[in-house]
Amino acid sequence: MSEEALRQQIQNLKKHNARLKRIAHDARNKLSAALDGTGLCLWQLDIPSGKLVIFNRRWGAMLGFQPNESEAKFEAWRAHLHPDDADEVLKSFYDHIEGRAPYYEALHRMLGKNGKITWVLDRGRVTEWDEQGNPLKVTGTHIDMTKEKQYEAQLAMLAHHDPLTGLANRHALQNHFSQMLSTGPLCMAFIDLDNFKHVNDTLGHRSGDEVLMQLSQRIREAVPPNVVVGRLGGDEFVLLLPFLIDYPKVRILAQAVLDAALAPFDLDNGNAQIGASIGIAPVQARDSFNDALKRADEAMYQIKKNGKQGFRLVG
Repeated sequence: MSEEALRQQIQNLKKHNARLKRIAHDARNKLSAALDGTGLCLWQLDIPSGKLVIFNRRWGAMLGFQPNESEAKFEAWRAHLHPDDADEVLKSFYDHIEGRAPYYEALHRMLGKNGKITWVLDRGRVTEWDEQGNPLKVTGTHIDMTKEKQYEAQLAMLAHHDPLTGLANRHALQNHFSQMLSTGPLCMAFIDLDNFKHVNDTLGHRSGDEVLMQLSQRIREAVPPNVVVGRLGGDEFVLLLPFLIDYPKVRILAQAVLDAALAPFDLDNGNAQIGASIGIAPVQARDSFNDALKRADEAMYQIKKNGKQGFRLVG
């Protein structure tokens, strides 16, 4: 082959190599864009060196890092594991690497920039071994699950809390009732607001909702943490008090709740004045939630019947 022919062949190979590089670069960009669009991060770990190859920039971005701000190394990933999850995640990882599990999978938290917490579903599998059967490379994916976890928490919140006030709803009250009844003395207070309909009729339902929210906060602040505060709906509230009926604190707390309801409410479109009628009954060992609620309701009705704005305890 002549020198000129050799030079031409080398030139053609260089052009072909450049073309292949452009194709590979274009394919990688398309892969990165496709993966980013799904919230998926594709990674590969070289086990001997600890080097991580991240095939798209999603991993750093989901932790709040700029490109090249976080090191693509196994130890860097390990350092960002949430301390409460790290042991379980690493056990799952090494169980697969050492042949005790068919794949690696973990749903866990990671600590990002400035302490940002990101939930990640992490999966991986060994994809290359050496001649002795030792694992060389692991390929896997990270999926950002933070929004799903937030949605899950919101659903749990709605399942157990009143959506307007954030207080325990009937379902949660029933659960608390069973737990508290099994651990010691218990009283139930049933609260029905006085003159609340007048607020809705004169200032509107939006102002009525604001009164309920403000009152809920006042009641929370008026009672100790071991008292459960709940809303049944409308203008009806319940307190679960872990005390004997003749314990002095029961009357003190009832008066504090009554004072919270009687204090004026400052609203965007005026002031509101309401009150409360409260009935309190002891809970017997065999009582259901509805049994106790009925007796507390009957005690509350006597307050309504005798002029409202007060509380009554029954034995």
